[in-house]
Amino acid sequence: MNWDKRYPSIPDMEAAAAKRMPRFVHDYLVGGLGLEGAVSRNQAALQDVLLLPRYLSDARDVQLETTILGKTYAAPFGIAPLGLAGLLWPNAERILATAAQAHNVPYMLSTYGNISLEALKTETNVDAWFQFYPPEPADLETDLLQRAQNAGYNTLILTVDIPVATRRERDIRNGITVPPTFNLNTLWQMVTHPGWALRMLRMGIPEFETLKPYYPPGPSVTTSVKFIAEKMEGHITPQRFKRIRDQWPGTIVVKGILNPQDAQDYLALGADGLIVSNHGGRQFDAAPAAPTVLPMIRKAVGDDVLLMADGGVRSGLDIARLLALGADFVLIGRPFIYALAAMDKHGGNQVLWLLQQELQQALAQLGCDSVAKLPAFLFEPHD
Repeated sequence: MNWDKRYPSIPDMEAAAAKRMPRFVHDYLVGGLGLEGAVSRNQAALQDVLLLPRYLSDARDVQLETTILGKTYAAPFGIAPLGLAGLLWPNAERILATAAQAHNVPYMLSTYGNISLEALKTETNVDAWFQFYPPEPADLETDLLQRAQNAGYNTLILTVDIPVATRRERDIRNGITVPPTFNLNTLWQMVTHPGWALRMLRMGIPEFETLKPYYPPGPSVTTSVKFIAEKMEGHITPQRFKRIRDQWPGTIVVKGILNPQDAQDYLALGADGLIVSNHGGRQFDAAPAAPTVLPMIRKAVGDDVLLMADGGVRSGLDIARLLALGADFVLIGRPFIYALAAMDKHGGNQVLWLLQQELQQALAQLGCDSVAKLPAFLFEPHD
């Protein structure tokens, strides 16, 4: 199969995914909350970022390799953590982790993933980071951190932008839970999407495998929903951050930064890096997009701080835009699920290849021979 001809861009994969996923699953993937302004703002803000080519140059040998946190990756981007990935597309985590390992980019596993943090490390050789949603009480937090350390994770992505549960109207209408509950409507959606349904049947109904050992006794749907509602919320206060920092010997990267003061404060408390993110527009509909705040945050923290960004990326050119604005590394989420829905097991490799091709071509067109030099190509018109 000539996947490049069939799906020459991520929007082509996105269109295929809308047809091949049950609506209740697709709605969870693409949706935000409220009027979903933050979701659309993420892509619109990227499109407003312009880069200024320099044609009197020689950039035939473009270097995409990037070194962060002491490791050199083949490209300046990785696969962002995706909660419920195994519901969105069956076996998603294993497919994507295997592809990330083959392409030498990092894979980030969510606490809300449908494979346990131990199983991912046991079954793949990928350089995996663990996205940590701290539970309460403190003994659960400690146990989860110890498990991640014992499993061989070195980088912890401490996510700070979900202090309370949100009302996502699409999910409320669809009644989506994990494990999912089914009614006549959702059952009909599955019957009419047999590719997804048959793969799900083979894999089994997904659960939050990392959190499952902590559930109280009872039916799985009831206990998982109750556990998340009671144990997985709360602000990451300075005291709570210090408690986590004291227990984690590796790297801590804080995800969900939008405010320059927050950025400075988390660094002062011991963060090793930051991810500028509005959670894909899924937590607060009035949140600014990463391109809007990234230059301010870079100015506030200085040039030497590891700064990553996500949100709305649909091409290698979008990656170049975020790098030009001051990011050192870019995380990408939804496009990988679009690719799996379009191409199943081939999707991870195809989208990673495509993004590298597009990024390399963007730099060559600019006359930029290294991703580290992209900020010099940012177009900033003066009044």
